[in-house]
Amino acid sequence: MTHNPNAITALRSDLAGELRADDQGRRVAVCGWINARREHSQHLAFIDVRDHTGVVQCVVDNAHDLRSEYVVRVQATVTRRAAETVNPNLATGEIELKDCEVEVLARSDPPPIQIDARAGVDENHRLRYRYIDLRSERMQRNLRARALVNSALRAAMQRQGFVEVETPFLIASTPEGARDFVVPSRHSPGQFYALPQSPQLFKQLAMVGGIDRYYQIARCLRDEDLRADRQFEFTQLDAEASFVSQDDVLAFITEAVGDATEVVTSERTGEIPRLTWLEAMERFGSDKPDIRFGMELCDLTEVFATTDFNAFKAPSVKGICEPAGATKTRKQLDELTDKAKQWGAKGLVWMKVEPDLSLTSPVAKFLRDDEKQALVARLGAEPGDLVLVVADELARARHVLGLLRLELGRPAVNEGSLSFLWVVDFPLFEGLDETGAPIPAHHPFTMPNMADLELLDSAEPGVLLKVRSQAYDLTLNGWELGSGSVRIHRPDIQRKIFDLLGITPEEARQKFGFLLDAFGYGAPPHAGFAFGIDRLVALLVGEENIREVIAFPKTQSGADPLTGAPTAIDPRHLDELGLRLSPDPR
Repeated sequence: MTHNPNAITALRSDLAGELRADDQGRRVAVCGWINARREHSQHLAFIDVRDHTGVVQCVVDNAHDLRSEYVVRVQATVTRRAAETVNPNLATGEIELKDCEVEVLARSDPPPIQIDARAGVDENHRLRYRYIDLRSERMQRNLRARALVNSALRAAMQRQGFVEVETPFLIASTPEGARDFVVPSRHSPGQFYALPQSPQLFKQLAMVGGIDRYYQIARCLRDEDLRADRQFEFTQLDAEASFVSQDDVLAFITEAVGDATEVVTSERTGEIPRLTWLEAMERFGSDKPDIRFGMELCDLTEVFATTDFNAFKAPSVKGICEPAGATKTRKQLDELTDKAKQWGAKGLVWMKVEPDLSLTSPVAKFLRDDEKQALVARLGAEPGDLVLVVADELARARHVLGLLRLELGRPAVNEGSLSFLWVVDFPLFEGLDETGAPIPAHHPFTMPNMADLELLDSAEPGVLLKVRSQAYDLTLNGWELGSGSVRIHRPDIQRKIFDLLGITPEEARQKFGFLLDAFGYGAPPHAGFAFGIDRLVALLVGEENIREVIAFPKTQSGADPLTGAPTAIDPRHLDELGLRLSPDPR
């Protein structure tokens, strides 16, 4: 066997997990941690030595002083195991190390957590000793997969002509949608920097500067509530390109994501399918749909257009069908109804499909036979299925049934295929405020769909909600990986959007002056995208929580059990910054 030359150092000749039967007879030196010790006789013990590649069994004389997690160097001869002692579950299971000389490089106290054993261990306790948790096979695999993804993304972007440009970490606070983390300035008392929520404005300035194609593996920070797929600090692949269309950007990112996926899974994503935002909402009740399973939403409004059942006299009636779901108990159905109400529905109607395709339900007696038959036909329901119906405003019916669909049918994150999806043609505006002014669905520099430009001149506020944007999202198995858009570079369109949003020229200059000034000196048409590397890696390695692919994450409360952050600041430091702490308003 040709051993890894990258393993050779002054202390070791090989990595523990890479030794094989072909190495028989070689004198080697391996370094690592003692993973386990098993007494064989009074003077002989089996010692498993672990490094990041795996473990190897060492036969050691007089091992009484060796303990778990001691750091050791072992010089020994590679020997084939007897056939009856081969361990088929171990990559090094055909060999062991004999004639061992063991040097203890560092002793260890009894570890407060057990390596590779998480059951029953409080996460805060595990993160308090994260440096020990990082020794586990799971964390080693995840972080090394993340490194491979970063390398693949860099190579893919460079291959496509993108230039890596680093943008500043101390910037002016800009309206990005979430709260900024702020940093007081010692040189300008009372003034603050903000930490970047994204490099958005700087990458657009790079386009004005003629960089042409920019990318960065960017660290970003947002002061927002945490959850399984969100941390205060996150890492994203950020990209921007000049003289490109939406299709060009989607092609760039598809290529990079394909490389990243292949380097971890050995399988390459094909062409990523696309859905419009409207189709995603109609079929799945979500703009980040999980397309690994069916149970799509079905519009039933026409079926009940002339119904006598008052609960179905609503602007929108929609339903889903759970295959073989009729086995649910009344208690389970009541729990689903309660969840639907918690999500905003006025109620939830359930119906069980019988062998003759009749319906069993508390409301069945209020429905005409033709309505029942049409409902079963429209949903394609089969005997034993469960039908769930929500009648409400369109947006609420979609939302509630979309959540119910996930509740009932969503596979685990590591089950099934990796189903990437592009969602395109998002609305430019997500609604109207109390004054009737439109609310932007994205930042105010998102280019409208050129076919909808005339709608921007409509005097009817509701018409504005029909304007599509040139914005697009990439999703994977129901997680939003990232988003992007074609940017506005035409002053006339930018003024129109600012006017519609109620942003005066003075306010625009105050918030975006340096960007608008730059656009006055020749801004090329440009578009960009950014997606979360934490989320991508988590899904590629089958983790439900991005904390499992981050070396030193925060807890769900935002705390760092390892360092104790956040902590109080020395009063002298506050004095230097000209700051005074007010009483806790809580």
